[in-house]
Amino acid sequence: MPTFISHSPAETEALGFAWASECAYGWVIGLSGPLGAGKTQLVKGLARGLNTAAPVVSPAYSLVHEYPGGRLPLFHLDLYRLDTRDQIIAAGLESYLIRPEGVSVVEWIERWIDPVQIPSTAPGPFRRVQFKTLGETAREISYEDFGVASALCADSNR
Repeated sequence: MPTFISHSPAETEALGFAWASECAYGWVIGLSGPLGAGKTQLVKGLARGLNTAAPVVSPAYSLVHEYPGGRLPLFHLDLYRLDTRDQIIAAGLESYLIRPEGVSVVEWIERWIDPVQIPSTAPGPFRRVQFKTLGETAREISYEDFGVASALCADSNR
């Protein structure tokens, strides 16, 4: 599992920016980590890398923010306020989590997918990202991809 050590919010954003070039239609990027770990900062970089014009803010109270108009539509979800899969489905978020019409980035993904079961339960191309706080601004960001190669092929056929 590749690991990146970020020493600042700017470095976390730069990682997201770099990942944007890899993003393909239908991707779900699931983020896990404590409050204040830099999850939204990573999404800001992804949005910038996808040429999204709107400013990115946490969707903690609205559950989802949509950013159309870039290279790919970006959907930013925050499941922190939802406790069960049934609540996520009742909130109408399921379509963002199963082959989205763009790229979905989901904070608190463990509310939807059990991290241990990801290889068998990921509905499509999926990147699992884990944030660990190392210090005031330092973060360890580890990630693992599931089914991503097939997404790159699908994107090239669009």
